[in-house]
Amino acid sequence: MWLISSSIGRKFVMAITGICLVLFVTFHVLMNAVALIWPTAYNAVCEFLGANWYALVASAGLAALFIIHIIYACWLTLQNRKARGNDRYAINGKAPHVEWSSKNMLVLGIVVLAFLVVHLVQFWAKMQLQELMHGDLATLPTVAQAPAAPHFGTLFLQAAFSYWWTPVVYIIGFVALWFHMNHGFWSMFHTIGWDNNIWLNRLKTISCWWTSIVVALFIAQAVVFTVQAKNQFFLTDEGLQEQYAEYWAEQAEQVNADFSADIQKAIDAAGEDQIARRNAQILFFVEQAPAYLDRANLIVNAAEKQAPAVSNMAIAQLKQFAQNVEQTIAQAQTMQNTNNQ
Repeated sequence: MWLISSSIGRKFVMAITGICLVLFVTFHVLMNAVALIWPTAYNAVCEFLGANWYALVASAGLAALFIIHIIYACWLTLQNRKARGNDRYAINGKAPHVEWSSKNMLVLGIVVLAFLVVHLVQFWAKMQLQELMHGDLATLPTVAQAPAAPHFGTLFLQAAFSYWWTPVVYIIGFVALWFHMNHGFWSMFHTIGWDNNIWLNRLKTISCWWTSIVVALFIAQAVVFTVQAKNQFFLTDEGLQEQYAEYWAEQAEQVNADFSADIQKAIDAAGEDQIARRNAQILFFVEQAPAYLDRANLIVNAAEKQAPAVSNMAIAQLKQFAQNVEQTIAQAQTMQNTNNQ
């Protein structure tokens, strides 16, 4: 197949995957802008994407594009080095018209890839991956010493940009991205045939402006997010607190519903004998209720830490529920010990 066997085919694959990645980077910076202008809407977008099938298909496709782009970049670099042999250094030295970024695209790509890994660890691994794993509250990453729901991107902005090194790493990555994308933008159109003198100059101008605007927005966002994180904006904003509180209220109601259904199921399984039903209730509080108590305490703690200014009836009821369950567990353990003696 000529896309693999020929140099032109490999460059064509690089160009097509590059175009797709430029479009993704542009989409990403626009999505980040939503977090600046309307942070609650940003969380809604994160929830809409999440681990839904269409988001997973897009993520898989994006990962494939990155992998193919990286493989072909290494392939072409090795091919060029092999073709030039020992003369490659002399050729570079005799070609002052060749852009610095053109001669260092692989190095720039490695820097961008390293930055991407940091970004994935700070966000994707704590958001979409957590939804895919379907972990319980105890296994979720924490923000403000409380579990953070995977779709609350603002909480992970708070966590990531609270560290001084995050904006440093991001800005270094963005600068490398500027050089890499600025050269790659017009080069990919050159590869697919837009290589006449008029259009090539136009594309170089467009690529410079496009890349500069995108990277400038990324850097501005990193700076603003850092300032907001230092000021605890993502934990104190009234609209965001209401959003967090609404989510934890839903979780509180779910705990009550699950608890009621499970204890009734355990009692009904004991049959009609009243002593057996009583013993089943005691056993439920000894063996299963502690998990509900832990779950309730996590939810109450999260609501109090992430939405302290919001009055929440469901959380207040869950707090009382937790106290009652804790007392009943102690009583059930005492009764079980007495029955066993």
